[in-house]
Amino acid sequence: MDEVVGFIGLGTMGLPMVRNLSAAGVQVLAYDANPQAMQDAAGLAGVRCAAHPREVAEASAILITCLPNNDAVDAVFRGEEGVLQGAREGLITCDFSTVSPDFTQALHSQLQARGVAHFEAPMLGSKPQSEAGEVFFILAGGEEAQAGRLKPLLDIVGRMHMYVGPPGTGNKIKLMHNALGAVNYCAVAESLAVCAANGVDLNTYYEVVCSGGGMAYSNYFERKVPTIIKGDYSPRFRLALALKDINMARAVAAQAGVPVPVMEEARQTLEEAVADGYGDEDASAVTHVIEKRMGRKISQD
Repeated sequence: MDEVVGFIGLGTMGLPMVRNLSAAGVQVLAYDANPQAMQDAAGLAGVRCAAHPREVAEASAILITCLPNNDAVDAVFRGEEGVLQGAREGLITCDFSTVSPDFTQALHSQLQARGVAHFEAPMLGSKPQSEAGEVFFILAGGEEAQAGRLKPLLDIVGRMHMYVGPPGTGNKIKLMHNALGAVNYCAVAESLAVCAANGVDLNTYYEVVCSGGGMAYSNYFERKVPTIIKGDYSPRFRLALALKDINMARAVAAQAGVPVPVMEEARQTLEEAVADGYGDEDASAVTHVIEKRMGRKISQD
C-alpha cells in the first residue's frame, strides 16, 4: 500500500509487527517512548521514526497503537504532543492495546468528534504469534464498512480478525477471554501440584491430558506445562499484565452486576504472585504461589 502507516508502541508485540510490515513493503512512521526501541525500528527498511505522537498522526493515513495499559494509551492520545493534537478528519486509528471498555468508548467518542474513525482491536496471542504474524484481532468500533481499509494491514500482522460490534465490545470480549485464561493458569498449577504430591509423573499426566481427548485439554496446558515442569518462566505474556487484565475483567463484571467468585479467587492468586515478585515472569509463574502453598516445587529442574 502507498499510504503511510503510523505505529506507536514498539514493545514485545509492537516491534515484531513493524518488522512484518517492513518486510511486506509498508511505509511506516513509528514512535515509542523508549529510545532503544526507536533505534531498533529505524534500522528496518521503509521505517522512519517520529519525534512525538502528534507527528505520527499528522503524517499517517492509518495509525496503529500497541501499548500496555490505559495510562499509556491516554498519554499517547491526550498528552502533550499527542495524537489528538495532530488528528485530522479522515484519519483511521486502530488500538491493539487491551484497555478498559469505558476508556475505549470515551476515546472513540472524542476521536469521532474530530472526524477520525477509531477502532479497537485487542489481540489474542503473545510474542511468538506477533513474530510469526499469527495474532488474532478482536475488531470493534468504527463502522464495519470502514474496517476494509484495515484489512490489508491486519492480514500482514495477524492470521485472522473478526469484527464484533460497537466500541467497547472488543475489549469486553478480550477481558473475559483473559480472565478465563487466568482461571486456567491457577487450575493447571493446582492439578500439577496434586499430581506431584501423589507421586504421579508429570510428563505422564501431560500426555494423558493432551492425547486422551478429555475436556481438561487447553492450548495453555499443552504449551505451558512442559515449561512449568522445567521451571522455565521466561515471559511470553507477563504475569503483571495478566493481573491488569483480570482486574479490569472484574470491573466489567461488577458493572453488569454478575458475581464471579471463581474469577475472584484466580485474581487473588495472581495478585499474590505479583506481590511475591513474579510480575515480570510469564503468567504461568502463578505456579509459584501454588508451590508456596504446598510447600515444595512442582518443577523437575
